[in-house]
Amino acid sequence: MIVALTFFICIEVVARYLLNRPTIWVQETSAMVFGTYIIIGGAYTLYTGGHVNMDVVYGRFSPKGRAIIDVITFWFFLLFCGALLWMGGDSAWRALRSLEHSGSIWNPPVYPIKLMMPIGVLLLFLQGLAKFVRDVRTIATGGHDAH
Repeated sequence: MIVALTFFICIEVVARYLLNRPTIWVQETSAMVFGTYIIIGGAYTLYTGGHVNMDVVYGRFSPKGRAIIDVITFWFFLLFCGALLWMGGDSAWRALRSLEHSGSIWNPPVYPIKLMMPIGVLLLFLQGLAKFVRDVRTIATGGHDAH
């Protein structure tokens, strides 16, 4: 998606500054691609441990201590995912029912992009659930592999 985003922006730069003919579609297209990238990328970021932690404090704990903190904060994660799914799902459903378009001069459909929110939240939830299971296993084994 980043390659596509870069390509679209390069098209706009060439069209606007070299050809003096700006496009009407790049702004919305790049916003849609970037939004999709952010929403869908949340689960992968959780998988790779890329989300922000208070490493000054969190990093001082043992693996078992970090797992305990993560199990406790998992319930806040569930609330966060629930709120995103509720609000994002409602918005996506309304957009799909009405086949919503942007309303701009170009007027592309936005319902496919809005459907990315519940899909991305579902992926994030599944990854969070997998992390929760790993954390519970870490607590149960004392931070050592169970094999």
